[in-house]
Amino acid sequence: MTEIFTGNFTQQEPIPQAGIRAANAVMEHGRLHRYNVGPGEISETVALEEEFAAFLGAKYCLATSSGGAAIATALRATGVTAGTPVLTNAFTLAPVPGAIAAISAKPVFVETTAALTMDAEDLAAKAAASGAKHLLLSHMRGHQPNMEQTMALAEALGLTVIEDCAHTMGGMSCGLPSGRHGHVAAFSTQTYKHINSGEGGFLTTDDAEIAARSILLSGSYMLYERHAAAPPAEVFEALRDVTPNVSGRMDNLRAAVLRPQLRELPDRVRRWAVLHDAVEDGLKDNPDITLIPRDPSLVRVGSSFQMCLFDWPPERIERLVSGCLARGVELKWFGAPRAQGYTSRYSHWRYAGSARLSATDRILDGLIDMRLPLTFDEADARLIARIISEEVKKLASVPA
Repeated sequence: MTEIFTGNFTQQEPIPQAGIRAANAVMEHGRLHRYNVGPGEISETVALEEEFAAFLGAKYCLATSSGGAAIATALRATGVTAGTPVLTNAFTLAPVPGAIAAISAKPVFVETTAALTMDAEDLAAKAAASGAKHLLLSHMRGHQPNMEQTMALAEALGLTVIEDCAHTMGGMSCGLPSGRHGHVAAFSTQTYKHINSGEGGFLTTDDAEIAARSILLSGSYMLYERHAAAPPAEVFEALRDVTPNVSGRMDNLRAAVLRPQLRELPDRVRRWAVLHDAVEDGLKDNPDITLIPRDPSLVRVGSSFQMCLFDWPPERIERLVSGCLARGVELKWFGAPRAQGYTSRYSHWRYAGSARLSATDRILDGLIDMRLPLTFDEADARLIARIISEEVKKLASVPA
C-alpha cells in the first residue's frame, strides 16, 4: 500500500500558556508600546532584551519589529550608506539582499559551497574586486561556516561582519552561540523561525557605539535610558542629534509571547535534531540523493532539511516535487525559473544586478528544501524520508 503523510508543513506549535497569560496581561493594561510603562514597571520588551542578551552572552540587545529591520539597522549602524558595496551569500532568502537594497546599498553575491556556506576563496576575490568593507553573512537554513576561520579571513580583508542568524538562533559554531563571532548579529522571530511572534527580531552586539546607533535608529525618541541591555547614556550623547529615527521597534505584546519560548529554545533545538537526523538517516543510502556535509564543530538547528539532486533535469525535479506533494510531503525547489513563495535565488532579484555564479547555480539547480515543524515527531520524519526516497527511486531511472 502506498504510504501517505497527513501532517501540515506550516503548522507551528501553540504559544506556551505562560506567553498567552503574559499577552493577556499586556492587553488588559493596554500598554503595548515599549516606552509606555507604569510606575516602577519593567516593560516586557526590556525584560526580553535582557534575557536574550544573557542567553547569547552578548553585552547589548535591541528587540526589533522584524528580522529584516534588524539587518537594515545593523547595516546603517555599521556605516553602510547609499552605493556602499556589501558582500553577502548568493544562497540566502530575499530579505537579506532586500535589506541591503532598502538602504540603497549594493549587494555583491559570493559563491556557495556544497556545504551551503559562503566560498572563502570567492569571498576574498569579491572583496578585492568590489572594495567592500562589509560582509552580511547569512547562515542560510542553519548552515554556518567554521566561524573562527571565517572571522580570521574577514579580519585579514578588513571586513565588518554582520551575521544573519535568522535560521541559527540556538545553534553554535566553534563552541560559541551563533551570532557571537561577528561584530553585530541579527535574528528573526517570524512565525517559521525558532521562537514565534508572527514578526519580530533582535540585534545583538558587544560594540557600545553600534548598540547606541541601533537604538536611536529603531526610534527611541531619546528615551534610550529606558533600555537595560544597552550602553550608558553618555555613549548616546555624540550620536543622538545626527542619527535618524527609522522606527523598527518591537512592542510589548510580541515580547510577552516570546519570553517563555526563549526559555524553551534549548529543548526545541534538541527536538529538531531528532527530526533532522531521522530524515537524514532515511535518505543516506539513496545513491541519487546528495546530503549536505555536516561540520562536526557546528550545532545546527535542524528546523529545515536540504538535499541535492545534482544534474537532474528541471522537468524531473518538478515531477518529484509533484509526486511527493501528492503523497502529502511538501518540498521546495531552488531551481525554478521564477520565485515561488519564499523560495527564490539570487538570479530572481533583478534589482541586485548580479552576474551569473556557476558554482552556486549548479547547487541551486538541484537543491531541495523542506520545513520540519515541531508539530512532527520522529515517526513522521521517518515516513517523510521513506516517501521522498521512494519517489526519487521511481524517477531516477526515467530518461531525461
